[in-house]
Amino acid sequence: MLVQPKEITGKGKTSMKRGELLYEGKAKKVYLTDDPDQVWVAYKDDATAYNAQKRGSIQDKGQWNNRISARLFQYLGEKGISHHFIKELSATEQLVKRVSIIPLEVIVRNIAAGSLAKRLGMDEGVRFSKPVLEFCYKNDQLGDPLINDDHIATLGLASNVQLAQMKEVSLLVNRFLSEKMGQCGITLVDFKLEFGLDGEGKLVLADEISPDTCRFWDKESGKRLDKDRFRRDLGDVEEAYHEIWSRLGGEAHV
Repeated sequence: MLVQPKEITGKGKTSMKRGELLYEGKAKKVYLTDDPDQVWVAYKDDATAYNAQKRGSIQDKGQWNNRISARLFQYLGEKGISHHFIKELSATEQLVKRVSIIPLEVIVRNIAAGSLAKRLGMDEGVRFSKPVLEFCYKNDQLGDPLINDDHIATLGLASNVQLAQMKEVSLLVNRFLSEKMGQCGITLVDFKLEFGLDGEGKLVLADEISPDTCRFWDKESGKRLDKDRFRRDLGDVEEAYHEIWSRLGGEAHV
């Protein structure tokens, strides 16, 4: 599929063009650029839940997720976490390093919620004595099943070294994000991370960090400020996404 080239002024070059659509996922479109090591990501307002069994749209979700993710990647970069983010291009677009995604989702859980609470028969809101790490195999046809280290090795999804790095970085991200969100009056309940290998084979944080991929609860009221509002038909979905951006210091109007 070809798209009308779109130009931007890029730092260090006169312009950059958005080219052919490389991939379209549930929440983003990824385009080639005239730099083979960089891709152009456009965030969508589309929303899905329960392995895409529930579908809908959240007004302005694309811009909030784009900007929240950009800000949090920048923050993590300042803390020494390697990631794919380069810069924002517009309200809904960003430029990132082109990476080969490792087909694993790393889930870090600080408090019982969602599928874990249901699976283990726990009440939501119970805080764990230490973070719980889980891995899911990124495979839509299989429903992204939970897997363990032995499964990962058997399927050849990541090396032992890569897996150890992913665990270490995920726990560091948890510490840094918990501190950052705590300063904004928000409890980081749990979140999902993805990793990829850049052109030099270096493991970097990829995908996005947003209310789509994290559970954010208001510290005082416990109000959910994330995609659970869409999943559970709680209402005020757009307001919740905007609230996260606002608390991170974003401008009121975009």
